[in-house]
Amino acid sequence: MYHRRHFIKKSGLVLAGTGAAFLFPMELLAQMRKTVSPNDRIQVGVIGCKGMGFSDLSSMLKINEVEVVALCDVDESVLGMRTADLEKAGIKKPKWYKDYRQLLDDKDIDVVIIGTPDHWHCLMLTDALQAGKDVYCEKPIANSIQEADIMLKYVNSSDRMVQIGQWQRSQPHFVDAIEFVHSGALGNIRLAKAWAYQGWMKPVPVLPDSAVPEGVDYDMWLGPAPKRPFNENRFHFNFRWFWDYAGGLMTDWGVHLIDYALYGMKAGTPKSVMAIGGKFAYPDDASETPDSLQTVFEYDGFSILWEHATGIDGGNYGRNHGIAFIGNNGTLVLDRNGWEVIPEREFQGWDKERENKIDPIPLRKREGSGLDLHTVNFIEAVKSRDASKLTAPIQVGYDAALVSHMGNVAFKTGNRIYWDETAHRFKEEAANEFVTANYQNGWKLPIL
Repeated sequence: MYHRRHFIKKSGLVLAGTGAAFLFPMELLAQMRKTVSPNDRIQVGVIGCKGMGFSDLSSMLKINEVEVVALCDVDESVLGMRTADLEKAGIKKPKWYKDYRQLLDDKDIDVVIIGTPDHWHCLMLTDALQAGKDVYCEKPIANSIQEADIMLKYVNSSDRMVQIGQWQRSQPHFVDAIEFVHSGALGNIRLAKAWAYQGWMKPVPVLPDSAVPEGVDYDMWLGPAPKRPFNENRFHFNFRWFWDYAGGLMTDWGVHLIDYALYGMKAGTPKSVMAIGGKFAYPDDASETPDSLQTVFEYDGFSILWEHATGIDGGNYGRNHGIAFIGNNGTLVLDRNGWEVIPEREFQGWDKERENKIDPIPLRKREGSGLDLHTVNFIEAVKSRDASKLTAPIQVGYDAALVSHMGNVAFKTGNRIYWDETAHRFKEEAANEFVTANYQNGWKLPIL
């Protein structure tokens, strides 16, 4: 029989707010924070402050021990904007950097948050480890399988605490849903589906190249990516839809949701991958990555299906995103709002009786803020120096990134491709061409 596990445990750290941490009002932060002894402070620097990097910081600042001492961004306007946000919380102006290497040289910094575009994660994480910093790194961990391999080796040979920003690993209802999946009540699970239908996403308009905005260090933004003229489409948020910097929805939303499909199925690397899709919604817009995609990952005894589509919300089970575990006895459907179980009523495909009748479970709604719980979990590990406490260690980030990148490789080749687990490479040489990173502009791939 399934018993709901009490996931939220008592903690000595302050955890406040149950809403979306991404939108947390900074004025409330000023009321929450209490002064702690300088000896107890954990001093944080943020690299990449425009989006999730600052959301991660805002969440960490709900923990009294955390103090922000430095911000790093290639865009001076972002530094000014985030400093003004911090002032609303009663926090004095941190030190500013445009070059992340100078931030890593700062001896005052204990913890680094990496919130940059994906193509920078490998260099920044490995450099931060060598500088002796603990790291909270946004997902996906890398922009290629080769980079992910390097990052895994670096972290595993280090004594630093590294948490990957797959915060659903700390979200109680996600954890409870997987406990139910692992209970066996669904019976034999033949298929796990994960999907993201993003109706809010509009076309990326075709824009001409332009001058670099004032206050932006564009060469540092490009870093190891190929040299190109500045184009607003490739800057800030929309970098996600260009192969030089990221992997589209597969590695954006996909990493979060495929992670839980893998977790529920206790799955490693697939035997084969095939992907079909393209730019079907907005064929003439400026983006490169597919706006519509179906990807099948083959395992022994089951498969995992990833789907995404932009411009429409009509996803599976009436949800615009989620994961479904489809078993002989019923289906568990999980998304960021909660989870439910839909029993299998018709069982006519073979002669034997249903494995085990199960009752429906109505929607069990989200509790708490997964991001806040995730950052608390990270800081607890930093304080205890116990990496076993981390809910999203490097291996979790690696597994999701590896499988997601495999899906993109299959899309790029246009073929069903097969993975050689022993050789850690595809059996098709054409597929292996998409495994490696292509560093430019004098930047060198880290080698351990």
